[in-house]
Amino acid sequence: MAERTSSGLLTMMLEPTPAVAMTLPAEVREKLAELELELSEGDITQKGYEKKRGKLLAPYIPQIQGVDPSLQIDNRIQSSSQAVLPGSKHNKSRAANTRDERFRSDLHTEAVQAALAKYKERKMPMPSKRRSVLVQSSVEACTPPDTSSASEDEGSLRRQGRLATSTPYQGHGHPAVEHWFNRVIQGSSTSSSASSTSSHPGGRSVTTTTTTNTTAHAALNANAAATALADLMAHTQLDNHSAPPDVTGLSERSSLHAERPQVASVRGVSRNHHTSVMETADGVPVNSRVSSKIQQLLNTLKRPKRPPLREFFVDDFEELLGVQHPDPNQPKPEGQQMSPLEGEPLGLVNKWPPSLPAALQRWGTTQPKSPCLTALDNSGKPVYTLTYGKLWTRSQKLAYTLLNKLSTRNEPLLMPGDRVALVFPNNDPVMFMVAFYGCLLAELVPVPIEVPLTRKDAGSQQIGFLLGSCGVTLALTTDACQKGLPKAQTGEVATFKGWPRLLWFVTDGKHVVKPPKDWYPPIREASNDIAYIEYKTSKEGSTMGITVSHSAMLAHCHALTQACGYTEAETITNVLDFKREAGLWHGVLTSVMNRMHVISIPYSLMKVNPLSWIQKVHTYKARVAVVKSRDMHWSLLAQRDQRDISLSSLRMLIVADGANPWSISSCDAFLNVFQARGLRPEVICPCASSSEAMTVAIRRPPEMGVPPPGKAVLSMGGLSHSVIRVDTEEKLSVLTVQDVGQVMPGALVCVVRVEGTPYICQTDEVGEICVSSGSTGVAYYGLPGMTKNVFETIPVLSSGLPISDRPFSRTSLLGFVGPDNLVFVVGKMDGLMVVSGRRHNADDVVATALAVEPMKFVYRGRIAVFSVSVLHDERIVVVAEQRPDASEEDSFQWMSRVLQAIDSIHQVGVYCLALVPANTLPKAPLGGIHISETKQRFLEGALHPCNVLMCPHTCVTNLPKPRQKQPEVSPASLIVGNLVAGKRIAQACGRDVAQLEDNEQFLYIQDVLQWRAQATPDHPLFLVLNAKGTVASTASCLQLHKRAERVAAALMGRLNTGDHVALVYPPGIDLIATFYGCLYAGCVPVTVRPPHPQNLATTLPTVKMIVEVSKSVCILTTQAIMKLLKSKEAAAAVDVKSWPMVLDTDDLPRKKSPQMYKPPTPEMLAYLDFSVSTTGILAGVKMSHAATSALCRSIKLQCELYPSRQIAICLDPYCGLGFALWCLCSVYSGHQSILVPPLELESNASLWLAAVSQYKVRVTFCSYSVMEMCTKGLGSQTEALRLRNVNLSCVRTCMVVAEERPRIALTQSFSKIFKDLGLSPRAVSTTFGCRVNVAICLQGTAGPDPTTVYVDMRALRHDRVRLVERGSPHSLPLMESGKILPGVKVIIANTETKGPLGDSHLGEIWVSSPHNATGYYTVYGEEALHADHFNTKLSFGDTQSVWARTGYLGFLRRTELTDASGERHDALYVVGSLDETLELRGMRYHPIDIETSVIRSHKSIAECAVFTWTNLLVVVVELEGSEQEALDLVALVTNVVLEEHYLIVGVVVVVDPGVIPINSRGEKQRMHLRDGFLADQLDPIYVAYNM
Repeated sequence: MAERTSSGLLTMMLEPTPAVAMTLPAEVREKLAELELELSEGDITQKGYEKKRGKLLAPYIPQIQGVDPSLQIDNRIQSSSQAVLPGSKHNKSRAANTRDERFRSDLHTEAVQAALAKYKERKMPMPSKRRSVLVQSSVEACTPPDTSSASEDEGSLRRQGRLATSTPYQGHGHPAVEHWFNRVIQGSSTSSSASSTSSHPGGRSVTTTTTTNTTAHAALNANAAATALADLMAHTQLDNHSAPPDVTGLSERSSLHAERPQVASVRGVSRNHHTSVMETADGVPVNSRVSSKIQQLLNTLKRPKRPPLREFFVDDFEELLGVQHPDPNQPKPEGQQMSPLEGEPLGLVNKWPPSLPAALQRWGTTQPKSPCLTALDNSGKPVYTLTYGKLWTRSQKLAYTLLNKLSTRNEPLLMPGDRVALVFPNNDPVMFMVAFYGCLLAELVPVPIEVPLTRKDAGSQQIGFLLGSCGVTLALTTDACQKGLPKAQTGEVATFKGWPRLLWFVTDGKHVVKPPKDWYPPIREASNDIAYIEYKTSKEGSTMGITVSHSAMLAHCHALTQACGYTEAETITNVLDFKREAGLWHGVLTSVMNRMHVISIPYSLMKVNPLSWIQKVHTYKARVAVVKSRDMHWSLLAQRDQRDISLSSLRMLIVADGANPWSISSCDAFLNVFQARGLRPEVICPCASSSEAMTVAIRRPPEMGVPPPGKAVLSMGGLSHSVIRVDTEEKLSVLTVQDVGQVMPGALVCVVRVEGTPYICQTDEVGEICVSSGSTGVAYYGLPGMTKNVFETIPVLSSGLPISDRPFSRTSLLGFVGPDNLVFVVGKMDGLMVVSGRRHNADDVVATALAVEPMKFVYRGRIAVFSVSVLHDERIVVVAEQRPDASEEDSFQWMSRVLQAIDSIHQVGVYCLALVPANTLPKAPLGGIHISETKQRFLEGALHPCNVLMCPHTCVTNLPKPRQKQPEVSPASLIVGNLVAGKRIAQACGRDVAQLEDNEQFLYIQDVLQWRAQATPDHPLFLVLNAKGTVASTASCLQLHKRAERVAAALMGRLNTGDHVALVYPPGIDLIATFYGCLYAGCVPVTVRPPHPQNLATTLPTVKMIVEVSKSVCILTTQAIMKLLKSKEAAAAVDVKSWPMVLDTDDLPRKKSPQMYKPPTPEMLAYLDFSVSTTGILAGVKMSHAATSALCRSIKLQCELYPSRQIAICLDPYCGLGFALWCLCSVYSGHQSILVPPLELESNASLWLAAVSQYKVRVTFCSYSVMEMCTKGLGSQTEALRLRNVNLSCVRTCMVVAEERPRIALTQSFSKIFKDLGLSPRAVSTTFGCRVNVAICLQGTAGPDPTTVYVDMRALRHDRVRLVERGSPHSLPLMESGKILPGVKVIIANTETKGPLGDSHLGEIWVSSPHNATGYYTVYGEEALHADHFNTKLSFGDTQSVWARTGYLGFLRRTELTDASGERHDALYVVGSLDETLELRGMRYHPIDIETSVIRSHKSIAECAVFTWTNLLVVVVELEGSEQEALDLVALVTNVVLEEHYLIVGVVVVVDPGVIPINSRGEKQRMHLRDGFLADQLDPIYVAYNM
C-alpha cells in the first residue's frame, strides 16, 4: 500500500469504504489486503497488482458500466509506469520505513496525480552541486569520472537505460557509455532549453524522454532505445545552430552602457579562440550549462503569477508593500449563528469516590489482589503486574519518604503544594504510576516530563524553563534511568542547559522507607488545588505547564467513565504515552477510578513489533484499546504473519488523534483488513482532545444508542477561507473528515472566530472550538496573561453580548458542529498557516506531499511543514528527510512534483522545500519531528539540507509595484540664480590655485627632476622596504636622474619620439627610473602590472591586452619577467610571438643621452594611465604634462608636502592616484616617500604599520585591501605590536585611496583595533578619484574632519537622498570622501536631463580641474565617447563651463563646519558607480548594499558579490565553513534580500573562499565573476535556481 498509485476512476469507485467493504465477502477483503501488502513490499509489480485486483473485484462492479474505458486505460498506464522495481534490496527496508502512513488517503493520491498531469510540460532547472557535497551516495556514483555529471540534466539516455535494465544500479556499463556518447555529441550543452525535446524531426512527440519532466517516467515501451536515439539526433541538430538565450524582452546592459560602450573589454580577449560557439550580445557562450538552466528558469518564471498584482498607491517614493485585498469572489459563511452545544448531564453514580486518592485507598484496601497495570518488555513478555494493593502501599511509602525523610539543614525539603518533576522512561509505567500517586498522597504536585537523553535535546532548554518557573527543586526517577543520565565530572547528574539545579531522588524500593503504624496519608475531597501539571509545547517551541485541579481531574475521570461506558475491572490496552494527554487520562487516572486493568505497550516494543497491541488485545481479551492512527497503520503492514488473532473482544477502539483529518484513512484501511478478524466497524471511536481542555468530544461506543458516524467531504478552497462547502466543482482539492462523536458529558461547546474578538461562528464557518466544563485545565502555570486569553474566553454573539456567564477554554482545535450534533475537527491552531489572508493546515500540506508518488526518495513519517514570516507574510516551508539511496535527480524531480501538487490542490505556493539527510531532523520524544526546533534550525541556517528548492517567484506576490519614472519638470521653471527649486545649487570647489604662488612653476615633471638633481643631488627621495622591513633599495635625486638618463640613452637610438612604451616592473625604483627615462627620451610611458607567475592564465592576457590597446612599440622590463613573457607557460595563455620588442633594463651601459627631449607644449601627452574598472572595462586615459604638474601641485598643497617631510605609501604603483603618489609627487614636492609594496604584506602583515611607526610618518596612504589585511591579520596581535614598540600616535592622516563609496565599516574597525597603538580616531579618511580625474578629494592635513550622514536606503533606490537619524530602519551610513582638492570644482548633475541639482540631491558627480585627464586613449578613438565624458556641459544654468563626467553617483551637502578659508564647508558623499548599479523593478540598487545584507545573514558567509543576468539577480557567496552548510545559505540569502531590498534572488551560487575576484584596489570584479559563472568556471559548491 505504501507505494501505490490508484488507477484512476476505477479505484475511486472501488475504494472499499466501510459501506462498500461490508458488501464484499470476507475472503475477498482478505485477498485484497494481501495484494495491497504484496505491492507495498515490492513482491508484485503495479501491473500484476492491477490485474489481480481487477479479477477479484470484477463480479462486484456492475455499477460502473458508464465509465469511458479509455479513461481507465490512460490512468492505468500512467500509474503503472511508476511500478516499483522489484529488487530484494528494497524489501527489507520498506517494511521498516513506510510505516507512518497516518496521512494516507487514496482519494488524495488520486487528486495529486490528476493535478500533476496538468503540469506535464514544465521543466525546471535542477540545482548543480559539487561532488563532495553529495552526502548521500547517489546512484550516479558509477558514471565515468566527469566533474559535471552530478549537476546536469543529462540527456534521457541514462535514466532510460537504468529503468530498462530494471536494476537500481548502473552496473551494466552500456547506459554509461551511451551517456558519454550523448555528451560528446552535444558539446558542452546539456539539454538546450526546454523546447528542444518537445518535437523531433520524426514528427512524433518524444516528451516522455526529458529527464526533469515533472510527470511520471513514461511507461517502458519496447522502443525506449529508439526514442533515446531520436532524442540524441534532435540534440545534435539543434545544437549546431542553437539560438541565443531569450532575455525576456529586456536588454542586458543598462542604458548607461549605451552612452559609454566598452572601450576594450578584458572579457573580449578570448573571442577569437571560440569562433564556432555562438555568443550573446556580451560575449557569453550560449551553450554554457548555466545559461541553459537560467533559460529554463526564465521559462518557468514567464508564467503569470496567480494573484494579479493589484494597483497599489505608490506615493512619490515610499515603497508600499502590496496589501492583499480580500478577493471579492471568495466564499463567505451564509449560515445562521450557531447556538452552543450541550453534552448530556453528568450522571450520578452511587459510591463514586470523593477524590482520586480516595479511589486508590478504596481499591488498595478492599481489592488488593486486583491487577492494576501490566508492564511489557521489548519482546512483548509481561515483566511485572502491579496490583492495587501494591500500588497503594508503595505510593504510601513514597509519600511518607518524600515528606519526612528529605531535609536540608533540618528543614523538610518539600512542603505540601510543592512541584516535583517526574522523569521516567516510556518503558517503565509501573514506577511512574507509583511516583504519580505517591505525589498525590503527599499533596505534592507532579510535573511529568521526558527523560533528557543528551545535554542538547530538542526543546530540552524550554522544559528547563518550565521547571524553573514552577520552582521545581526535586526530580524523581528510576535507578536505571538515573544511571543513564549524562553525568558531570563529580559523578552527579549534569545540569542541563537552561535547567534549574535539581536534587535527583531514585524511587526504587531500597531508597524509600516504610511509614510508622500511626501515619496515614491525608485523603481529602477533591478541591480546586493543583493536582498535577502537564507540559505542552507551543507552535513557537516554548513550553507551558497546564495546571489541572483535583476537582477537574475527578470530573474528567467521571466524564470519560460515562462517555466510554467504563465498568469495574475491565481490561484496557494503552499504546500511548502514559505521562500526558489521553495516555494519562485513560491509562493512569480513569483506570484507577474504575479498578481497571491496563496493559501498557511501550513505544520501543511497537517499533520492534507493530502488531504487539493487537496480540495483547487478543491475549487479554481487552474490551478497550487506546491507540493513535499511526499504530493502526503500522499494524497493517505487519498483519499477515498473524492468522489466529481475534479482535472480537473490543467494544471500543479509541483513536486518540481522531481529530487529525488524515486519521480517517487509517481507520478505514484498518477496518478493511481486520473486519475479517472480528473487528466490528462501530467500535472505532475517534476522539478530539487538547492539553488545555482535556477530552473535548468522543464517539460513543455502539451500545449507547448514538446516531451513526458521519463523514464530510469539504472543499479545501472553502476551508482556506474558513468556510464549509461540501460539494464542490474542483473535485481534486477536497478534504474528507470523520466526526469525533459527541460533546463530553457536562460540557458546553461553541465555535468562535480564530482572530480578534471571540465572536460565535455561523453554522457553515470553521472556527476554534471552545469548551466550558468542570473538567478542563485551569491555567498556564505562572502565565496569567496567556491564561486569561485561553482559559477565560468569553464568546460573544454578533450583537456583542456574551453567550453565557461561564468562561470557556480555547481548545486550539479548528472545527465545526455538523449534522446530528456531531463534532468535526479540520485542524489545529498549531498547524495553522495564514498565507495572504488564506488559512492552510500544515497536516493537509504534509498529506499532499505524501500523496506524490513515488515515495522512494523520502521517509514517510519524517516531513515537517511550518511557516516563516518573510516580507510581512507567512511563507510555507516543507522539510523532509531524504533516503540515502535516492539519487540527486530523482529527489529533485520528486521535489518539483510536490511543489506543483501543493500549488494545484491548496492553491498556495511553497516558499522553500528542503531535503535533509536521513535521521538529521530533531525528534520529538515519542517519534515524530520536533517542528519548532526544525523551524529554529531553518532560520538559523543550521538544518544542513542536501537538497533545496526555493520558489520565491511564485509565492511572493506582495512586492511593491515597480517604479515608473515620472517625466521631469521643464528646466526653465527651476533655476533662479544659484538656486534650484528653492535649494542652493549643489556645487563646491577646493582652494583656488591661481592666487597661490607656487615657487616651482615647472610645467614639466622631468624638468623638476633635473633641477633637483642639480640643486639637492644627495637628497633622498625614495626608500623601498622588503617583507622583512629592511630597506631593499633607495634613490636620491641624482641617482634617480642618472638611472633615467641611462634608460633614455637606450631608447633614443631605437625608438621615435612619441612612441608608447609599456613598463612591466614589480613595484620598486626601476619602475620610477624607467618612467622618467621615457620622458627624457620623448616616449610615452604606460605602467603595467607584471603577470603573476603562479597565475599566468588569468593575469597575462590583461598584460597583453594593455600592451596591444596602448599601441606600445616596446616593453621595458626586468630579465626575470622577460623570461616569463616568453616562457612555455605564457605560450599557453597568449600568443608569445606577437609581443613587441622587449628590452630588459637590468644591465644598461652607463651612457648619457645626447640631449633631453623638450615637449613643444604642456598639452602634449605625458603618460597613459590604464586601469580595469570593476565592470570589467579596460580604460586608458591620457595625461598631459600640464595635468601631471597640476595634479602634483594640488596634492602638495592639500597634504602640505615639503622636502623635509616623509610619507609612507602602501599602494600599487600602476594606475590612478597610487601611481601619482608613487612616481610623481616625491619628485615634484621633494619629500621622501617610504614605499611599501602591498604584496609584501602577505608574508608580513605588520610591515606597513611598523614602517609608519619606525619613521614617525605623519601622512600615509594605503588601499582597502591593505587595510583589510591589517584588520584581519593583526586584529588579535595589537598587544604583540605594542611590545615591539609600534606606535601610531605620529599619524595625522591615514588616507585610503579608493574609487568607490567609503567602506565605513572597515575604516571604523581599523580605527578601533589600532586605537590601542595610539592611532587617533580622527586620522583615518578616504580619497576619491576616477578615470576622468584620478584625485578629486583627499583629506589632507588641514580642514575639518570628515563627516558621516545617515541616509534612507529606500530613497536612494529612487535616486533621492533622505537624511535620517542614526539607527533608524533602512538607514545607511555614508562618510564624506575627503576634502575637495585645490583647483577642483565639483557639481552634481541629473543623470538623464544633465541639469544641475540642488543641495542634498543625488546625481552624477561632474568635475572640472586643471588635472582632469584629457580623454580616453582607445583603439578605436571613438570621438562621441570622449566628448561625452571629458567635455560635457549642463543643459541649463551655467551652460558654458566644460565638465568631465565621473560616472559616479553622489551628492553635496553644506555642513555647519568651516573651511580653512573661513567658508562653510561642502562635503562630497560618493554613493557608488553608475556602471555597477543594478536597474531592477524600475529602481537603482547598489550591489554593495545587497552584499552587506547578505554577509550579515549567516556567520559562515565570508564574502558576497551580486550581479544581474537577464533580469535575474544572481548572488554569489563565499562559504567559510564546512560544505554541508552550503545549502543552509540559500534560504537565508533569499530571505534577507527580500526583507531588506524587496528583491527576489534568482540564483544563489555558493563558492569557496577567494573565488570572488578582487582587484588591486580591493574592489570586487563583479563582471569577471559574472563571466566566470556563465562560462561555468567557478567550480561552485552549490547553485540554486529559485523558482
